[in-house]
Amino acid sequence: MELRHFTKKDFQTFTIDGLDERMEAIQNRIQPKFQAIGEDLVSYLSEKTGQDLYLHIAKHARRSVNPPSDTWLAIADNKRGYKKHPHFQVGLFDDHLFIWLALIYELPNKQKIAESYLDNFNEIKQLPDSFVVSQDHTKKDAISLETLSEKELERFRDVKKAEFLIGRHLSYDDPILQDDKALFGAITETYEQLIPLYQLAIDSRDA
Repeated sequence: MELRHFTKKDFQTFTIDGLDERMEAIQNRIQPKFQAIGEDLVSYLSEKTGQDLYLHIAKHARRSVNPPSDTWLAIADNKRGYKKHPHFQVGLFDDHLFIWLALIYELPNKQKIAESYLDNFNEIKQLPDSFVVSQDHTKKDAISLETLSEKELERFRDVKKAEFLIGRHLSYDDPILQDDKALFGAITETYEQLIPLYQLAIDSRDA
């Protein structure tokens, strides 16, 4: 039975010194779990969105010196890549797991998507209080949905490097992370609430 949950040892991967050593731990400890969880999530999300979706697992291929401080899986409607498309992400930093709908800076039509989110700002604010927002996928910190204002979405629209990621953080010691079924349930429950926003981004991108 493939493991579909994360242990403290998985999070400790990000304390390992050296690019090669940390990458080896990511590949051996974390990526097989991403593969197992990701395949189940692709089936779930493809059915929910009515789209053909594809799993991508971060390779960190461009790194030559600094070891990655996080790693993730991504699910998008493009077989070749995900960064230029609205996508779903699950990943780990050393102290938390993140579950995102991710719109990152490589995305074309960012302005259109941002405008559609501004038009639907009230709906975004109605998502659960436990949700958080990030404007930079490389940084750990996020703001609570409660403090999100239109200003952040305007920045996402107007600043080339600005990003918009929305979802949940689960602390590395959250019991949910130790349980295959509970974790999958938490991820799908989060995505269930983000699918309308994903659809809005896809419709704006394709308009």
